[in-house]
Amino acid sequence: MRLPLNQRIAILLHEGTTGTQGKTGLAILRYSEAPIVAVIDKVSAGKSLPELTGIKRDVPIVESVTAALAYKPEVLVIGIAPKGGAVPDDYWIEIKNALAAGMSLVNGLHTPLATMAELNAILKPGQLIWDVRKEPPNIEVASGMARTLPCRRVLTVGTDMAIGKMSTSLELHWAAKLRGWRSKFIATGQTGLMLEGDGIALDAVRVDFAAGAVEQIVMRYGKNYDILHIEGQGSLLHPGSTATLPLLRGSQPTQLVLVHRAGQTHNRNNPHVPIPSLTKVIQMYESVASAGGAFGKVPVVGIALNTAHLNEFAAQEAIAQTTAETGLACTDPVRFGAGLLLDAVMRSDV
Repeated sequence: MRLPLNQRIAILLHEGTTGTQGKTGLAILRYSEAPIVAVIDKVSAGKSLPELTGIKRDVPIVESVTAALAYKPEVLVIGIAPKGGAVPDDYWIEIKNALAAGMSLVNGLHTPLATMAELNAILKPGQLIWDVRKEPPNIEVASGMARTLPCRRVLTVGTDMAIGKMSTSLELHWAAKLRGWRSKFIATGQTGLMLEGDGIALDAVRVDFAAGAVEQIVMRYGKNYDILHIEGQGSLLHPGSTATLPLLRGSQPTQLVLVHRAGQTHNRNNPHVPIPSLTKVIQMYESVASAGGAFGKVPVVGIALNTAHLNEFAAQEAIAQTTAETGLACTDPVRFGAGLLLDAVMRSDV
């Protein structure tokens, strides 16, 4: 299943439009081609979405599902990604109201909803509940087979969680397509899956099979494309993250693009965990990716700098400083395009 491109969508985003947990909904607003008719956020109701987020999409923000019904939505997408992935208490009434109004539901949280008898009792013929976070079938332990593929495999890695790895991979993918390359975006998280329609929800996969799940989908597409843009997850620097290592092992990347939020010096949720200098972070990722020589050399070829919190002058200054510090191509791909980073990927040997 994929996010229906021909159905009218409302995004449930209470406290997420300007908060820290709304990355799923905001990414769908930025990247989905589907007709999005309403954002539901009681905190930001009545305000301008472009002014609040910088996303150039004029969608009304309303206070509830009931208010959104005036715009005739057909699908409700849960747009937050809270810590632990549980459904917030105040979301249940909204979910039930949406189903009672005849809407289908797209759920990217860890809490499974499609099997809940209470919700299924509300469904009418034609309504669906899509739980995005499911382990794919028939996965095996990884074997390093992705190394045999002839295509470029570009993995985004980060200095923290939720800093723009998916956005960077999408921007690189679209830039590659514009240049005529046979390019494929490999989704590895719930938002990417909603946008792309296939992929894996890596955080729903048992740890022993996580690298194998990545390998399976990379092998499925690697022979038919020139370049795979593999959506990064987590960070080797985050004490709670388990996703980056299986991505490295399963995809056997040919290049890495490091994603960093300009000026960030420590883990956002763990202030006692510092972020080392970017040169040290680059050395760490390159060393782990090569597994001490067991795998091929995998270079970090560029830095995707998240400058959303800076004005344009400060953003350009931060990009110039990062370029000087690392000696690598650096830009904010969402703000200024991914061409510079794609050039660095294509210059690098496979």
